[in-house]
Amino acid sequence: MNNSPLLSISPIDGRYENATKDLKDYFSEYALMKYRLKVEVAYFIFLAEKKFFKLESKQKEALLELTHNFSIEDALEIKEIEKITNHDVKAVEYFLKKKTDLLGLGIKKEWVHFGLTSQDINNTAVPMLWKDAVELEYLPAILNLQQHLFKLAQQWMNIPMLARTHGQAATPTRLGKEIMVFVERIENQIQLFSYIPFSGKFGGATGNFNAHHVAYPKYNWIKFADEFLEEKLGLQRQQYTTQIEHYDILASHFDNIKRINNILIDFSRDIWSYVSMDYFKQKTKKGEVGSSAMPHKVNPIDFENAEGNLGMANTIFEHLSAKLPLSRLQRDLTDSTVLRNIGVPMAHTIIAIKSMEKGLGKLILNESKLKSDLEANWAVVAEAIQTLLRRENYPAPYEALKELTRGAMIDKKAIHQFIAKLKVSKVIKDELKKITPHNYTGV
Repeated sequence: MNNSPLLSISPIDGRYENATKDLKDYFSEYALMKYRLKVEVAYFIFLAEKKFFKLESKQKEALLELTHNFSIEDALEIKEIEKITNHDVKAVEYFLKKKTDLLGLGIKKEWVHFGLTSQDINNTAVPMLWKDAVELEYLPAILNLQQHLFKLAQQWMNIPMLARTHGQAATPTRLGKEIMVFVERIENQIQLFSYIPFSGKFGGATGNFNAHHVAYPKYNWIKFADEFLEEKLGLQRQQYTTQIEHYDILASHFDNIKRINNILIDFSRDIWSYVSMDYFKQKTKKGEVGSSAMPHKVNPIDFENAEGNLGMANTIFEHLSAKLPLSRLQRDLTDSTVLRNIGVPMAHTIIAIKSMEKGLGKLILNESKLKSDLEANWAVVAEAIQTLLRRENYPAPYEALKELTRGAMIDKKAIHQFIAKLKVSKVIKDELKKITPHNYTGV
């Protein structure tokens, strides 16, 4: 019972555990320890590769196995060490030193964490786990959703639909094209996202390699660190820092995802509206209940769930991107506790994407309703008629159509009667009569 999702404080790990469980590999306390250990081990091995000390190939393999096979038991061991050190990064360092003793490395263990501050570990471990989460979880999820939308857009490309501007009947469009609006918006933001690098801080207590330089004043530590982050950790090293990363680039990631989430909110609201207008029916599932009081209802709950979770995600992303780049002088500790929450908005985002996928899978196009709405709004062809009349140099066509259609109930008969009275040729009248709300959909 102690591990039951029913006891979780957050719905992320409780109600929505099935949607978010894969994120534990990146954003849990266990994951943070694992990524910290990856950095410590990689740094220790890199020092050996640069001939600061000798490391046997078997010892190197054994150290790498520590990170590959990092277990919950290992994480619990680190937590026990932390009870004594009261410092989470130092606990990882001591854990690794203990393992080096078992490998017979002796005094070489003092090269663990050589010249570093804890933020050299945190500000590489966090970007690494963030990078993995983005590349392995977030981008596949949003790209799959985009492809789902693209397929629906292609399927519905030739379905005419009454458009609504300011909530009022407007020039007809096509359902597939309206879906493509969101496909393109998402694509544009993903393209922008791809330009933002994944970066980290690595430069000692206040970013100047003081300890490294005093020990080896003739060594090129900047080149060493650049190479280590780029080749071993897959990160771009920030060249001028305080004790901590300045988080500007991480904030750019948050803001970019927030923009994508805003697009998804916009889409969810549009689909919700189309469902309420009866343009879509929804597949039912035996045993499911739409309302506790009204048996007939099938609510668009998946899009409502998505909108709610995207709002939660954006609120937290906004705080993270506003707060993290701010730090007093060479550092304060406010970033530490805040940074531990970067998985929270990501989890809400993933929940929302999965809800949208589920909702899209339930949609059933109600083509007869789209047709009846178009048929009930013949006034929307007024734009087409006055434009053709302009082409023919007809006097004041806009004003004539305005007088006919504004605020009035207009049907096919009224439009054709208006056309019949126009002082234009029969050829032009026939051309005008061919225009209907169903075919006036542009290119």
